[in-house]
Amino acid sequence: MRVLLVEDEPEMASALSSALKKYDIVVDCTRTLREAKELLAAGVHDAILLDRQLPDGDGLTLIAALRAQGAIVPVIVLTAKGELTERIAGLDSGADDYLAKPFAIEELLARLRAVLRRPSRVPADTVRVGNLSFDFSHREASVEGQVLDLPRRELLVLEALLRRMGRTVLRSALEESVFSFDDEVQSNALDTHVSRLRRKLSESRSGVEIHGIRGVGYLLRQSA
Repeated sequence: MRVLLVEDEPEMASALSSALKKYDIVVDCTRTLREAKELLAAGVHDAILLDRQLPDGDGLTLIAALRAQGAIVPVIVLTAKGELTERIAGLDSGADDYLAKPFAIEELLARLRAVLRRPSRVPADTVRVGNLSFDFSHREASVEGQVLDLPRRELLVLEALLRRMGRTVLRSALEESVFSFDDEVQSNALDTHVSRLRRKLSESRSGVEIHGIRGVGYLLRQSA
C-alpha cells in the first residue's frame, strides 16, 4: 500500500510516517496543496491522509478538485477540527472518512483498511492462489496456514503482483508500489527483491510462480 500524507506540522508528519512504515506502508509526505496535486498526478497512491489547515489553504479544496476530476482515491481527513459541523463539512466535500486528532495509529490503520475494502478498491480481503493465501487487511502471506516471513519490500512486491494476478505488471508500476519518492533506489533493487521473493515462494511450495517479462515487468500466476 502506498499513501500520500499531506501534513504541514513536521513532528506530526514524521511520527505518522514512521508509524505507518512499521506496517509496511509506503509513505510520501508533503506539506502543501500545490505539491500534493503534483504528486497525485502520478496516480500511484492507494489512499490520501489529509490535514485541513495547510499553508496554502483548506485541505478540503483538494478533495473537491479530485472528485471533480472523477478521481476515486480514498481520502481520510486528519485534523484538529473535530466538531460535528467540521466533520459533516469534510464528509460532504467527498472525504471517505474523518478522524480527529489526537488518534491512535491502530484506529487509523483500521479506517484505512475499511476505505480500501469498499467496492473498486480491493478485490477481496483474502486472495488464495495455489497454496498461497494473502490477507490484504493484515498484510500477511501464508502457505497452507504457515505464515511466510517476508521483509517489507518483498511483501509489497507480492501484494502488487497479486492485485494484478494473471497480468504483466510493468517494472515502473512495481517500483511505484514498493518505493517512495524519497527512497534512493539502485537500478537492480527491484530485481533483487523479486529474486528473493521468487525463491521463498518456490521453497515454501506456494504453488505460484513469478515470471519475468524481459524489458517489460513481472507476472504472477499459479504453477502448472
